[in-house]
Amino acid sequence: MSLFVVDTSVAVKWFFPEIHADAALRLLAQQHTLHVPDLIFSEFGNVLWKRVRKKEISKNEADATMQGLLSLPLQVQASQHLVTLALEIACGQNRSVYDSLYLAAAIALQFPLVTADAKFYRALNKGLFSAHLVWVEDIPDTSA
Repeated sequence: MSLFVVDTSVAVKWFFPEIHADAALRLLAQQHTLHVPDLIFSEFGNVLWKRVRKKEISKNEADATMQGLLSLPLQVQASQHLVTLALEIACGQNRSVYDSLYLAAAIALQFPLVTADAKFYRALNKGLFSAHLVWVEDIPDTSA
């Protein structure tokens, strides 16, 4: 069993047919323990709101999708205990505190952060935090 922190860019792909969705779904289909900061629920809700606003999904579909996320066996980490480190990362790496919270969780738990946010990954994958980052497509398929 593998332990990972996942961000919203990965979670969205569990519910919508987007590029890298198959790779993201492997995290759910295999024996992984997935950790998230509590911020994921508000970020995910915001993604749903934007899709409703653009008429890509209905309000009922948004509600059902949020319930789907809430039903997953995610290990939720309180942002309160991560925000100081997230602020340090954000200031030092010129990234948002929101994105940095996921990285702070990965560092605190000593598990890799899996992301499908290409901009975030490219900005950090060659620097100080590269050992804590995993691109979503780089999760091996162990189901075979």
